[in-house]
Amino acid sequence: MRIALLSFEYPPETGFGGIGTYAWYQARALAKLGHEVHVLAGATDVTPLRSSAHDGLTVFRFRAGGRWMTQLKRLDRHRLWWTKNRLENGWCMHLGLKELRRRFAYDVVEMPECGAEGLLINWLQRAKTVIKFHSPAELIMSTYDVRKADHRACSFVEKVAIRGAGAFTSCSKFLADEVRKKMGVRRPIDVIYNGIDLELFDHEQQIDAREKFGLPRDKPVIFFAGRMEKRKGIHLCPEICESILKKHDVAFAFAGADLFGFMEKELLPRLRGQDLKGSVHYLGKLTLQEVGSCLRQSDIYFIPSLWENCPYSCLEAMAAGRAIVASDAGGLPELIQDGHNGLIAKSGVAQEYVRQLERLIEDRALRDRLGAQARRSVEERYTDVGIARQSVESWSRALALGTT
Repeated sequence: MRIALLSFEYPPETGFGGIGTYAWYQARALAKLGHEVHVLAGATDVTPLRSSAHDGLTVFRFRAGGRWMTQLKRLDRHRLWWTKNRLENGWCMHLGLKELRRRFAYDVVEMPECGAEGLLINWLQRAKTVIKFHSPAELIMSTYDVRKADHRACSFVEKVAIRGAGAFTSCSKFLADEVRKKMGVRRPIDVIYNGIDLELFDHEQQIDAREKFGLPRDKPVIFFAGRMEKRKGIHLCPEICESILKKHDVAFAFAGADLFGFMEKELLPRLRGQDLKGSVHYLGKLTLQEVGSCLRQSDIYFIPSLWENCPYSCLEAMAAGRAIVASDAGGLPELIQDGHNGLIAKSGVAQEYVRQLERLIEDRALRDRLGAQARRSVEERYTDVGIARQSVESWSRALALGTT
């Protein structure tokens, strides 16, 4: 099959989130299965359609200029930032795919809903398209400090893009159910989880993270990686850290962009001057190599999110064999089964995370057992090739495609 994957996010130029990570793994896995794979990704600056190649696939990048893109910049005056992003993305993806289809005939075109890549494609181009649900604006924007008008308009733009698609998949059962209940999608949605390339993950070059970031070598390190925002549960962390560090000589390490200064304004001041046994380290925004090294060299990984679907942060922690404390929010309980391959805490309740983290701090054997089972779970259910094969089978059923 000749397959086009559309995603504004795609490493390294625009690869800053879970959707970009998914597109990276999915494209490579489909190529391993023998399919011809083209990725149409975004660009940071205006550029004609340009191409590059890696791992047996071709990546095209495009960003339009011109009058329409100039007009859309006016939305910044009204703080309609998310809406502007979706409209820009829909326009650029339409033009980019239109040019590609003059050269190539695609058997299937897959795209995310978040980003509205299909805003015009799904209505104006006669292509066999599949939407994969990741994080719809209608479901997540309430946790961000945005105008209600932006929330409503952005959600509407994404819905328009969604309704014109030929088939749907979702990266968790939770999200499929939410899309049905809260967004009115009544057509079938196949649940196909995200996948990870274990060979690539295992052979990623490491640095000595404890030395580079001043993390102690003689005590457990509890690691958090993600944006410092409410949706990721960062507001719970002052109470979690304070409760743990008063009793246990451990180190918390936080990595991720802190656009609103949470660490300097809230978490670190709360702990300053207290009689604590352990320490907190804010590492800032790290490279993928640095995050991977910190993950492998930590003892516990925790995810206190208020909303998640099938996060790569969790899959990567599982692949690294870490003991995980995860929220019971969203799709996380589909990845982590309490007491089997990790521990689950009640979303939004700081002391629940404290209780579960203390179990792991005090029981090295439990950490080792849960971490080993987490790794086995990935090997059995979430490999990149296995997920890509499920995707092809789903597309073929939904769109009556051949698989060769």
